[in-house]
Amino acid sequence: MARKVLVLGEVRDGSLRNVSFEAIAAAKIASEGGEVVGVLIGDSVSALGAELIQYGADRVVTVEDEKLKQYSSDGFSQALLAVVDSEGPEGIVFGHTALGKDLSPRIAAKLESGLISDAVSVEESGGNIVFTRPIYSGKAFEKKIITDGLIFATIRPNNIAPLEKDESRTGDTASLSVEIKDLRTIIKEVVRKASEGVDLSEAKVIVAGGRGVKSEDGFGPLKELADLLGGAVGASRGACDAEYCDYSLQIGQTGKVVTPDLYIACGISGAIQHLAGMSNSKVIVAINKDPEANIFKVADYGIVGDLFEVLPLLTEEFRKVVVNA
Repeated sequence: MARKVLVLGEVRDGSLRNVSFEAIAAAKIASEGGEVVGVLIGDSVSALGAELIQYGADRVVTVEDEKLKQYSSDGFSQALLAVVDSEGPEGIVFGHTALGKDLSPRIAAKLESGLISDAVSVEESGGNIVFTRPIYSGKAFEKKIITDGLIFATIRPNNIAPLEKDESRTGDTASLSVEIKDLRTIIKEVVRKASEGVDLSEAKVIVAGGRGVKSEDGFGPLKELADLLGGAVGASRGACDAEYCDYSLQIGQTGKVVTPDLYIACGISGAIQHLAGMSNSKVIVAINKDPEANIFKVADYGIVGDLFEVLPLLTEEFRKVVVNA
């Protein structure tokens, strides 16, 4: 059954996040040959519409207002609900990001709709759209379908491959006028403590450190390797609690959940809370002095040794590959 599916494009620092394109790919499957409509909400976002279309959206609807310059659940929900009312979609898909986790339940409640959150795959099976999502901190997976009403889902970043970009694709970008009013929250200033460079939740390569890095300076070799591989630096809660790094780098049940192509764990013992945030990584490499460390149980490759001896050797070998590539 062909459906119209809305995809919320998420904008950060004037650019679309990669999860927006992954959401389009998921929406293409959920639409079953129907129309995929990109939605952009912000202050000056209409210029980004063409990129959503190049990644598979059929057309784009924008809602622009100075009050939407910074995200607020009040403002964005008013804008998105107005688009839903105007378009009458059979489905909505966007990223399971900080924004998505805050906005999706609010929208679902307003629409009196079900919500499938944190999906890692979408497929058509037996006439149904089947969403797979992790449960029990990633120890198991469940498959869910919506049998009636709106198909509404958020997808975990870095799990569903975006469609290939086609710069020849064209489509209409239209503006919808929405009066944004009665905002209970006004964002005056955003102070970011997140690390510079690649976004941790979307990084293809992550080099993460635990208490074994011993100090703030101990993260230096990890950053060097991450920069070489075009990746990001992460950390266990133990490293954050020890003040070796900022909590914005924390990976785990109470931090960020990541699924990179390559996860290099350095001096991380492998507490269950940390494994919940990274065990679904495609390839896991663990470096630890303790051969009995729990991290080795989930690792594809394990190196027993001092990370300060092993990492420079790894970095040097990777540098040879990168230089010769």
